[in-house]
Amino acid sequence: MIGSPFLSRVSLREDRIQPDVHPFTLPVLENGLTLDFTTPVTFFVGENGSGKSSLLEALAWATGFGLHGGNRDHQYVDGEEGHALGRALALSWRQRSTDGFFLRAETFHQFSSYLEESESTFARYGGRSLHAQSHGEAFLSLFEHRFEDGLYLLDEPEAALSPQRQLAFMQIMHGLAQQRVAQFIVATHSPLLLCLPGARVLEFENGVISEVAYRDTEHFRLTRDFLNDPERYFRYLFADDEDGDA
Repeated sequence: MIGSPFLSRVSLREDRIQPDVHPFTLPVLENGLTLDFTTPVTFFVGENGSGKSSLLEALAWATGFGLHGGNRDHQYVDGEEGHALGRALALSWRQRSTDGFFLRAETFHQFSSYLEESESTFARYGGRSLHAQSHGEAFLSLFEHRFEDGLYLLDEPEAALSPQRQLAFMQIMHGLAQQRVAQFIVATHSPLLLCLPGARVLEFENGVISEVAYRDTEHFRLTRDFLNDPERYFRYLFADDEDGDA
C-alpha cells in the first residue's frame, strides 16, 4: 500500500483542551496528541476504555459526519453540535475529502431506522432495507455498496460479522486502498482484521499510542495461543471448578 490519500495528521489544539472534562481526562490525551497517517488503512487497537473509540468519534465530528453513523448528510440526532474533543482536534490533509462514512456498531440499528424514514431507495445499500437483512448482512451490504471514494471511520465493524465475512470485508478495504480512492481508520478488537497486508496498527496502551506489528498485539497473541492450546487456558479459567470436583 502507498501513502495515505486524504487525512495525514491529527493533533490537539492546546487552546481548546479542557483538562477536567471527559474525554480529555483519558490517559492517552493527558500529554497531548499528534498522530500521522501514513497508510490507506490504519487500525486503532487497545483495551476497552483506552480511548480509541473516543478519538474516532471526535474525528467523525471534526470531519462533519453524523455522530451516530453516516456521512455529512446524516445529522439526525439532537445534540450532535456539542463535542468537546472534536472541537479541539486540528486536522491536516494531503487532499481534503468530504466523502466517506462513519460507522458505529452500537448505533447502527438507529442509523438503519433513520434510512427507513428518509430514503426513497436503498440502491446505495444493496437495494434492500437494512432492517430486512440480518445484522451481519446489513453490515456487509453497507461495505459492498456504500464504500467508494472518501474517508471511512469505522468503530468495531467486525461486531456483526462472522469470520468469513470479516475476510470479505478485508477484501473490500484492500481493493479500495490499492486503488488509492479510500482511506480507512478503524477501531477494532478483531485479530483477523489486524492482519490486513500493508495496514498500520496503532496500539493504545497505558496512556501511550505506539505503532506495533499485528503479531505483537495482545489481541493476536491471545487468540493464537488460545486456539493452539485451549485446554491450558481452561485449567486456569476454571480452576475453582476443578478444585470443587476433587
